[in-house]
Amino acid sequence: MRAGVIQSCYIPWRGYFDFIDSVDIFVIYDDVQYSSGSWRNRNQVKTKNGLEWLSVPVVYRFGDTIDAVSIGRKPGVSWQELHRRLLHEALGPAPYFSDVMRIWEDAIVHDDSNLTPLNVRLIQGVCRYLDITTKIVLSSDYQVSGTKTARLLNLLRKLGATRYLSGPSAKNYLEEDLFRASSIGLEYKSYDYSSYPQLWGDFAGTVTVLDLIANCGPASRDFLKSRVPDDAAITP
Repeated sequence: MRAGVIQSCYIPWRGYFDFIDSVDIFVIYDDVQYSSGSWRNRNQVKTKNGLEWLSVPVVYRFGDTIDAVSIGRKPGVSWQELHRRLLHEALGPAPYFSDVMRIWEDAIVHDDSNLTPLNVRLIQGVCRYLDITTKIVLSSDYQVSGTKTARLLNLLRKLGATRYLSGPSAKNYLEEDLFRASSIGLEYKSYDYSSYPQLWGDFAGTVTVLDLIANCGPASRDFLKSRVPDDAAITP
């Protein structure tokens, strides 16, 4: 069984969903430390004026895990309304904009007090639209001990995984010797994608997946898969 583990993101880019579609079980790593300025609570859309951030306001203390991060409340216009306006500005002219808004509105209507349920619901909604059937679970449900690579391997053992798909940046810090000793295979995901029809000038590939859906609708899966095979580093 091939497993993948990534922290949750707010309406992430298409590579995130290609990753989910590439494994048998996908773990949202929600009981690790939250990092400010990351993709956990924000993403980008492309507008006629360039890239703009969609940021969910959050409340946390240093050292909090992602599942402990709350969604902030500020006086004035809500973050939901600000995002709604920016989505209309960025994607409103796209042919499948109504599909995007249905996914997004169905998720935010719950008015979550914490970030993780919001992110999970959005990820699940996009997966349903893209016909991705991978099982999605939360790491916090497995009560795993340890740190760094050892903790990850403990989680993979609990899942019964025989292969682990990692993001490519993890090559810099994963302890591959521990994978060899555990007899769990290790592969690194490739992210190399073709462009698709997009609004507002030169193509930008790292924006939220909602951009792909708004522009391509049911044909979005045709642009979902990386053109380069994943890198098999360790064979189980």
